[in-house]
Amino acid sequence: MANYTAADIKKLRELTGAGMMDCKKALDEAEGSVDKAVELLRVKGQKGVAKRESRNAENGALVSLISEDKTSGVLLELKCETDFVAKGDRFQTVANTLAAHVAATSPADLDTLLASEIEAGKTVQAYVDEANANLGEKIVLDRFAQFTGAYVGVYLHRTMPDLPPQVGVLVELDKGGDDAAAIAKDIAQHIAAFAPKYLTREEVPADVVENERRVAEATSREEGKPEAALPKIVEGRVNGFFKEITLLDQPFAKDNKKSVQKVLNEAGFTLKRFARIRVGA
Repeated sequence: MANYTAADIKKLRELTGAGMMDCKKALDEAEGSVDKAVELLRVKGQKGVAKRESRNAENGALVSLISEDKTSGVLLELKCETDFVAKGDRFQTVANTLAAHVAATSPADLDTLLASEIEAGKTVQAYVDEANANLGEKIVLDRFAQFTGAYVGVYLHRTMPDLPPQVGVLVELDKGGDDAAAIAKDIAQHIAAFAPKYLTREEVPADVVENERRVAEATSREEGKPEAALPKIVEGRVNGFFKEITLLDQPFAKDNKKSVQKVLNEAGFTLKRFARIRVGA
């Protein structure tokens, strides 16, 4: 039997992110040599990349990067299979490196990002595949947001204290100033909690609104509402629908007597856009 200690297993797990049993097997095969075990795990990991393609990656982490002058920001989701890997330093390093690359290169979309060169001769996709091999899990990069404007803020929410952030919100205001940080945080926290799909009513696709109107009318008729009252009832229900899915119409989390639009008006700001990402959702 190979001569190694629990400390060697711990070191190998920290170096590679591999599971305990995989580390033990690698140390057995490497006759106790940690360096050789690292190499064996990397080779095994590369061979397993294709096999892992069909597996689910529903855990992961959100990372962000905001410029010092608060005029640009990145929110990026990196997914993996288990929360053990998600909270590991190596996985976090990969995620933060990818966010920094987005900040530096401003890719137009995901395909452009994956095809871009993150290191000499290495694309982002190759870099992610390498992480897949080294960490022994399926690693997926398929969502990011990047804003540039007068003021960009971010909020990251942990659903569990021992896990990395699972919900992230990036917001862009029309201006900076002394109150920008506070209002950006308040609005971003509201978005994290209430998950609006659109910023304004005008952004909601016409077919979505029309379908909601049909459902509201059919429901009202089924309930036996008076025919003459139907138009008013239907419009009331459609307005209620808007209050659920459009941010500016939603009652504000900290004061539900005010809409988010009113809170922004009173603070003297306009919200230009937002992005909300929940890991795996």
